[in-house]
Amino acid sequence: MSTASHQPATEPVAAPSTPGRTAEGEQIKAIVNTLVLAYGLHPTDITRIPEGTATDNYAVVDQEGRRHFAKVYRTRDRLDLELASVELSEYAADGGVATARATRTREHELIATHGRLPMSLWSYVPHTETAEGTLTGARWAAVGAAMGRLHSRLATHPAAAPTLESGAAACDVAAARDRFERLIQVYQCSPRLGEFETWALQAARERQATLGDVERTLASLPHLTVQVMHGDMAGPNVLLQNNEVAAIVDFRPPTPGYLAWEIARLGCDPKSVLDNSAESWLTGYTDLTLAYRDANPKASADDLVSSLRVGCAAMLCSAFPLSVPVERPHIVDAALEAYGRARHEAALMLLDRLPVLEEALHDALR
Repeated sequence: MSTASHQPATEPVAAPSTPGRTAEGEQIKAIVNTLVLAYGLHPTDITRIPEGTATDNYAVVDQEGRRHFAKVYRTRDRLDLELASVELSEYAADGGVATARATRTREHELIATHGRLPMSLWSYVPHTETAEGTLTGARWAAVGAAMGRLHSRLATHPAAAPTLESGAAACDVAAARDRFERLIQVYQCSPRLGEFETWALQAARERQATLGDVERTLASLPHLTVQVMHGDMAGPNVLLQNNEVAAIVDFRPPTPGYLAWEIARLGCDPKSVLDNSAESWLTGYTDLTLAYRDANPKASADDLVSSLRVGCAAMLCSAFPLSVPVERPHIVDAALEAYGRARHEAALMLLDRLPVLEEALHDALR
């Protein structure tokens, strides 16, 4: 993590003397210029936040001691989609959903585009931790209620009205077979595999072998709700303060998807599944779905009960992060490797115990 402090002035900021940090120094200088010119803010401190795969993120303190979150976009090619994501977050906030608020520029824009680096500025949510691997006790109901309120609000979004679609189409099993076949061939043709690549090859074979079961599991699903969703409802994007949801962040553009998958995406967080006994985790997941139903009374019981099946199928059909060493080797690190192993183990556990888990959830929701 790197930190740079700045006086409240528009003079150029000196780049770090270390050659390897010159680019970062130039980026911070550009951020300062945008904050001053577009937002009228004079930063006294800018701190790089390591998280962020598609953006560079910074914590900013202005001259009045207020804290902000700056998201710097690495390319202008997708700014229309980035703007749509920010607008969706604002739409949710306007409906009473706990989200971080975007700060508009002096020209009332949600994204500052006139500087060298396009960026958005957000209210900073202090003293939080993410929901990744931290769902215990009352937090299960808290995140269920927050997600229920979010989905209830997004059901009114003008981009698409909720519809019922075949649950069997929630995952493309044929495409998954092709994807795993190609990945296995690439690994098999590699002259040398590291420890994680060796494991990923074995995991891909195991995943491929489950796809017949996945196909049968999906075939028996009823029609499920498809509507505008958050788009990336994962643990890292839910910020918690003690046992309450402080903010849901990092929305994607308004795109319809299966609610059952988004419910499972958060509730079946691999660390939460594996860090508890199956019975303890199911109790938490049941609390999540009950709170979700209370917050979103129009929710279909089929969406809630089927969420386990859809979530399990989606995890087993996904090649991420088994494919990362092939497609994006530069982002492979210890955290991603641990996540890959946990996700694979959690998906296989869910598949093995799915009938029992689903029956218990169905009984609780009656």
